[in-house]
Amino acid sequence: MNYYTAISILTWLTLAVMCVLVHENGRLRKEDKSTLYVVYALIAASALAEWLAMMLDGVESLPKWPIMLAKCADYALTPLAGGAIVKQMGVRNRLTKVLYAVLVANVVFQVVALFGGWMVDIDEHNHYHHGDLYAVYMAVYLSVIVLVLLQFKTYGTHFRKQNQGSLIAIMLLVVIGVCLQELFGEVRTVYLTLTLGAILLFIHNEEFSQARQDESLEEKNAQIMTDELTGLLSRRAYSGTLKSYESAGELPQDLAVFEIDINELKLVNDTYGHAAGDELICGAARCVEHVFAGAGQCFRTGGDEFVVVARMGREAADNALESIERESRAWKGAAESGLHLAVGYAFATDYPGHSLEKLVAQADAVMYEVKRAYYSQPQHERRRRDTP
Repeated sequence: MNYYTAISILTWLTLAVMCVLVHENGRLRKEDKSTLYVVYALIAASALAEWLAMMLDGVESLPKWPIMLAKCADYALTPLAGGAIVKQMGVRNRLTKVLYAVLVANVVFQVVALFGGWMVDIDEHNHYHHGDLYAVYMAVYLSVIVLVLLQFKTYGTHFRKQNQGSLIAIMLLVVIGVCLQELFGEVRTVYLTLTLGAILLFIHNEEFSQARQDESLEEKNAQIMTDELTGLLSRRAYSGTLKSYESAGELPQDLAVFEIDINELKLVNDTYGHAAGDELICGAARCVEHVFAGAGQCFRTGGDEFVVVARMGREAADNALESIERESRAWKGAAESGLHLAVGYAFATDYPGHSLEKLVAQADAVMYEVKRAYYSQPQHERRRRDTP
């Protein structure tokens, strides 16, 4: 066995292994798998055709036609292998149509040339030589190389700029491998290079497809963790925070929890409609966010209920209460001017051993006392509203 045969066998085995990997890949769609199978089969068939032509060259016991047939397959399949790389990239544009047209025309030309003897000349010792129209094949060969390079460039635009360096490296690998064989005919590197290029393209696509999926997942997760109406953290995010503090053990000594509720929201909904109620909720969210920005996490946990988990002392908490009252009174909406918020808070230092959930319950109890005091005033009775 010579070195070239050993490399050819390893090339075919590598392509077979790639087919197995594609088959086992659960992320690929059925049509994508079919495309990759075709790509690897074309490269394998092209390598086989070249290997056969090399092995049959100079075997005087054979008739001429097997050698000519092998060379015909070699000349027809080699450009197709380049087209297979483009097919793997999934690029579809006018140049793709031009490339496919060139490949089909070349196959037809090679079949016709087989009978005319235009591409291959076999001497009396069964050695093949280039025929009179071999220049046509070289023109096709060079055209395919140029078109493949242009499609590489187009394919690269699908990725972020910082992810294009690896793609350029793959392209250079393929170009160098092809040039080595064309410059030094005894070095058979085209199909080894195409196989490596196909494998690296597969890895490249999988890597950055996974990166895109991760980004999409992060975006969806951010949407889930964000309240759609107010832009504050959502109920789902609040539940996650409860779990994280529960698993962390004892609460930090400077942890403060605020429970905030909008007074008279139902009356606003009944009087002006739910659009006005939503405006009120968003107004409350902006006040909460402005006061507690940088100090803690702000959650919308229900219709008009907000929870803030912050790290601050009592003086800072009292200042926050004054600020949120000032902010809410200054707020103006299309239907309402001013907000009436009921706020209660609790400190971890006052309730040692409490979980965050129990601390929130304590703040909630304080908030409801504030709310009851608000509604105990005649002008704030729930079912009556003075005419402006």
